[in-house]
Amino acid sequence: MTICVRGGLCLLGQINEGNMILNEYGRIALESWLWLAERYDYISLDEYTILPNHLHGIVVYHDTGPGGSRTAPTGCKPLGNLLGAFKTVSTKKINNLRVTPGEPFWQRNYWEHIIRNEQSLAAIRNYIANNPLNWGQDKLHPDGTPNQFNKTWS
Repeated sequence: MTICVRGGLCLLGQINEGNMILNEYGRIALESWLWLAERYDYISLDEYTILPNHLHGIVVYHDTGPGGSRTAPTGCKPLGNLLGAFKTVSTKKINNLRVTPGEPFWQRNYWEHIIRNEQSLAAIRNYIANNPLNWGQDKLHPDGTPNQFNKTWS
């Protein structure tokens, strides 16, 4: 999944020689991201990265009961609710620093892709891991240079 800062503003840090350097807001985003797996024991976080204006991450649901492989485990929050919790927690902390109570920090909604096989998982992990190196060509880079962000993962 991908979550973007509202307005595409680069508020989470900067890329320096292919490495993401988180600022205070970026560190809060990271802490809040990691908090998800601490708070919800039925998920784990796979590959993720934070860029100046967005976050990519793989969320893995663990089977905790009936429902089968095509449904989220029973009693688990759907992805949208998990990401809503992330946004709420991180926004409150960031807004405390910015002295902007009640202001939205994250863009409404998110992008998602269901990973259906090992080949797709490997390709997406690679994309996420290398995203800081490819920041200049990223679709979400402020200069708007197109890339393969909306690539179809097989």
